[in-house]
Amino acid sequence: MKKGLFALALGTFTLGIAEFIIEGILTDVAHNMGVSIPQAGHLISIYALGVCAGAFSLIFMHKYRPRNILLFLSSLIALGSAIATISPSYGLLLCARFVQGLPHGALFGTGAIVAVKIADKGKGTKAVAMMCAGMPFANLIGVPLGTFLSHIISWRMPFAMSTVMALVTLYMIYRWVPDVEALPNNGMKAQFRFMRSPAPWLIIAATFLGNGGILCWFSYISPLLQVNGGFSAASISLLMILAGLGMVVGNQVSAFVADRIQPGRFTFYLQLIAALALLATFFLSSNGYISAILMFGICACLFGIGSPEQYHIVKHSEGGEMLGGCCIQAAFNLGNALGAFLGGIPVSIGLGYNYPALMGVPMALAGAICLLIFHKKYE
Repeated sequence: MKKGLFALALGTFTLGIAEFIIEGILTDVAHNMGVSIPQAGHLISIYALGVCAGAFSLIFMHKYRPRNILLFLSSLIALGSAIATISPSYGLLLCARFVQGLPHGALFGTGAIVAVKIADKGKGTKAVAMMCAGMPFANLIGVPLGTFLSHIISWRMPFAMSTVMALVTLYMIYRWVPDVEALPNNGMKAQFRFMRSPAPWLIIAATFLGNGGILCWFSYISPLLQVNGGFSAASISLLMILAGLGMVVGNQVSAFVADRIQPGRFTFYLQLIAALALLATFFLSSNGYISAILMFGICACLFGIGSPEQYHIVKHSEGGEMLGGCCIQAAFNLGNALGAFLGGIPVSIGLGYNYPALMGVPMALAGAICLLIFHKKYE
């Protein structure tokens, strides 16, 4: 891996810890801050709002050189994480989580542009996948480690760990990311011209629907595995490592395969497999081992799809590459929010924990249809 891509991957690794660590330490935070679990859950939502707000701020930064933007964004991650580490109140912790979310989409959008620019010819998707590899590795290594530190020391430790990682990322970007030229500055309106084509909208819709469908199921994966699958509460941490391993495998397979069989076709196949696996989960969740295998497969599909989508949006948003890259992250997070909401509907009316998987099937299939149309018309 090129040093520049490693520095970018370290940035997505740090973002992965910042985004997903809160699920593992939510109870600890709630007890320490004296708030209810649902109130503590707002720390997840506020991060997503920060992602959306920060993503679209890039329309004002496009004239700056990408490396300088990445340095600024890394500084924001460090700032938000440091504030979270020392927050004396729930209100300030909410503010810290919002600041943590601000650089998320912008870093992915800018990083994807840099990754494509420094990639070898015909290896654009692979380069973006290597940049995005930090996110699944964060779920495999960083989040379990942070959760462990929270339980034995303090919930502040994962945020301190994120602060250190952000500072290391800042240094690595400064040392290793090439100072590529800024994108052409053709004015504010020029950044939005790519939206006149259906191609980027198909990619954005596929991301929103596909991720939303999978998150319908994944938001309730812990009770599904325990209540339906019969696993003990103590085994859930190990099963989450299995999910993280699936994410890593999906990302790495995407890095080596997508460029060879056309990214659009590849992502269509993966999205279709994910939809069928969700349907199988609904019917077979009473068998815990089968449910765990399906979890591994769905997580692999989820992170196998993301990198090609990030690559394609950059390719099909000429003049607004940064904005396009950010739109994918906004769509991802909005899909997460909608998926979690829709998945909760059958649970709230007393149906089983396998029903969120069924709720996700039509969304996942709709995402696959969008990818198929994109592949047929624009690839």
